[in-house]
Amino acid sequence: VCTQQELLPCKSLPETLLFQLLGLSIATLSTVTHYGLHFTLISNISLDSNAYRVIHHTAFYFGICLSMTLILAALLSSAATVQESQCLTAMGFFCFALAFCGLIPAACWRYTHSTEVEDSMMDVYDFVYEEVRRNTSSFRRHELTAIHEAFLCCGKHSPFGDTNNVENKTCPPGQVHDEGQDCLREIQDFLKKHMDFVFSLLGVTIGFTVYGMILTSFLWFSIHFSSNLYRKGKYILR
Repeated sequence: VCTQQELLPCKSLPETLLFQLLGLSIATLSTVTHYGLHFTLISNISLDSNAYRVIHHTAFYFGICLSMTLILAALLSSAATVQESQCLTAMGFFCFALAFCGLIPAACWRYTHSTEVEDSMMDVYDFVYEEVRRNTSSFRRHELTAIHEAFLCCGKHSPFGDTNNVENKTCPPGQVHDEGQDCLREIQDFLKKHMDFVFSLLGVTIGFTVYGMILTSFLWFSIHFSSNLYRKGKYILR
């Protein structure tokens, strides 16, 4: 049970846990995206000229930094509420503002480069597939087999029409090549589901970051005016 003096810290506890949980969710998703089989496989195969590897690492470090910023903001806000510190409250607001300034460019990049990640992944598959089709590298054949096993797909539709030999050597045993197993389509569908989830979380994070800035602003003014009220009516005789 909260007393009147403890009412504000008790109210801030659910918000603090919520922001910490949001930060942990972002960190978990960033780690899964970075170290997941599908993403690491494409990243390791991609050439330096392909943009996917840069996007892959940038997304991971951005997610980790964002999660740490949100967790730090939640801890600072909680400590500021308990200690009624204006300095800690201002630091918490700064962390929320910093996270917001990072989230907005990320959301804008999503809409201005909506197909860049998808295109770069499919370019990697196209490159490996064509290398195997021309029989220029046995190492590429192992890479193509790994992609087929990871995405549970088999080959692609090629305008050259000579794909059966490639698929027989690289597709998992017993897997039949048909329209539903086209690898380019499977990669596209897989990435679309993942990116929809990522940017849904991004939208939720933007909303709660704005809420965090409003909350810390309200907390700062509450502490400021409360400290002024405590000094009212107190006089010093000279």
